[in-house]
Amino acid sequence: MSGRFSEQAMTEAMRDVAASLGVSSENAKLLRLTNNAVFALPTSGIVIRIARTHRLRDRVTKVVLLGHWFADIDAPTIRLAPGVEQPVEVGTLTASVWEYLPAGSPTPTVEDLGRVLREFHSLGPPPFLLPNWDPVADARKRLADADGLGENDRGFLGQWCDRLEPQIVAMNQRAAQGLIHGDAHASNLLKGLSGRTVLCDFDATCVGPWQVDLTAVAVGERRFGRTGAHEALASAYGHDVTSDPSWPLLRETRELKMIVAAVPLLTASEQVTAEFDRRLQSVREDDHEAPWTPFADLTTPSKKGWSDDD
Repeated sequence: MSGRFSEQAMTEAMRDVAASLGVSSENAKLLRLTNNAVFALPTSGIVIRIARTHRLRDRVTKVVLLGHWFADIDAPTIRLAPGVEQPVEVGTLTASVWEYLPAGSPTPTVEDLGRVLREFHSLGPPPFLLPNWDPVADARKRLADADGLGENDRGFLGQWCDRLEPQIVAMNQRAAQGLIHGDAHASNLLKGLSGRTVLCDFDATCVGPWQVDLTAVAVGERRFGRTGAHEALASAYGHDVTSDPSWPLLRETRELKMIVAAVPLLTASEQVTAEFDRRLQSVREDDHEAPWTPFADLTTPSKKGWSDDD
């Protein structure tokens, strides 16, 4: 993204948010520049997340509602910054503000993820409406903005969405619907000041089958060669998602997300484009074992902290 959603524009917006809160933005650090611009303000003890597209404004309202509910029930989650009326509006942009937790030791593990997810899933749905799990709708939104996508690839991805959509509807109808994080991996864990491991980043949080939250690690291991991560997660959680009857569908929906995540960068990075082509070719050939390279390992100058989970 550039122009009004550029790093410079987001930095200025962060300073405006900090000023409106009466806190210093000195020594602010940009953590991520993806769908959100995420800034840590350690001296002020807060993290500011600014949505970089107007289409995500509803997400900010959702995560703020979730943040208040999580605090009320003492969920294993990061907390909203106290005393801040949220969401925070800055011009045409919308932000949420969270407590800052410094990186600590030891770093949270996939075992921690399994234990935290069990507790998170036990919370049940909140007392307000959340969207249903719908990875195809998210993929279609990405494709709609895909300026650098060739027509053959666009057609294939559109047909893939068409094929998966009724299967996802059927799974949602037959499976017990509960609270799911939607982007469950160890890098979305933090250590609270009390030592408690907590989840963060609730943009994708929704209602759906709990098995969804075990899929990212399993697919990541198969595609990226992260040996042992899935076994550790399955042991800590108490369920091996790869033995689940819904595994083939869950795997496909995750791989779809991991491919269309590259769409916004197809005109900005040759390395990302090459990796996108490799991934899509493996799906075309029905090759579920072909190794992929994480986007975070590639040169992506227009993104900071970007990964296959964005």
